[in-house]
Amino acid sequence: MKRGKGDKKGTKNRDVSGQVVPLTEPVVVATAIVGTRSWIGGLFTRSSRRQDKSIDYTLSPLQEERLQKLQDRLLVPFEETRIDHQESLKALWNAAFPNVSLTGLVTEQWKDMGWQGPNPSTDFRGCGFIALENLLFSARTYPVCFRRLLLKQRGDRAKWEYPFAVAGINISFMLIQMLDLQTTPKPKCLPGMNFLKLLEEDENAFDVLYCISFAMMDAQWLAMHASYMEFNEVLQATRNQLERELSLDDIHRIQDLPAYNLLFQ
Repeated sequence: MKRGKGDKKGTKNRDVSGQVVPLTEPVVVATAIVGTRSWIGGLFTRSSRRQDKSIDYTLSPLQEERLQKLQDRLLVPFEETRIDHQESLKALWNAAFPNVSLTGLVTEQWKDMGWQGPNPSTDFRGCGFIALENLLFSARTYPVCFRRLLLKQRGDRAKWEYPFAVAGINISFMLIQMLDLQTTPKPKCLPGMNFLKLLEEDENAFDVLYCISFAMMDAQWLAMHASYMEFNEVLQATRNQLERELSLDDIHRIQDLPAYNLLFQ
């Protein structure tokens, strides 16, 4: 069911600490559902939340190894001329629309998945290949959840919905920032430190956390009766909830997160 623009039921749960400023300039939405290029990474370069005080801790050899592999992934840009990157993009399309033939790597068809234009490679410039890996991991590991989110199959949907693929890139951005993964040799914040415990138990913890975060973001979207221009608020509320869950004492594996069950609803 679609809600009309501006037609919202109930009171919003605005668990946010302030409006997040996009990467380069404010988002401008006129008649198009998809905004400017700067819509990507709205939470990545500046957080309105105070950073935790630096905490010194020691990594186990396995934590160090897996963190380094994850940090190496962050450095890989998406390159539209690389055959393996092209194949990954095609694989994502086939997972999303198995009965629809893709006419090319540059085609208006990509907008059906929620890319900003006919060439999805331009949307990866702010995050890199890991954003595509996250989407593809979601499609392959939790296909039912992936299609539910892609096709907006659940809940009272807004007339102006968030674009699926670009939202996925924003979630990758948010997690990288929240976990302080770009700080070397190790994160200096509590969420990052708590995440490393999960990474030690599961080398795919980051990708699974991404899938959880996407499902949580969609649940927040519905609970807040949000529309397109409120995406940053929804993403911030998602981040707040993730930080709370990561700080729980009884979280030892990624599957222990309360929101993990969202992947199977």
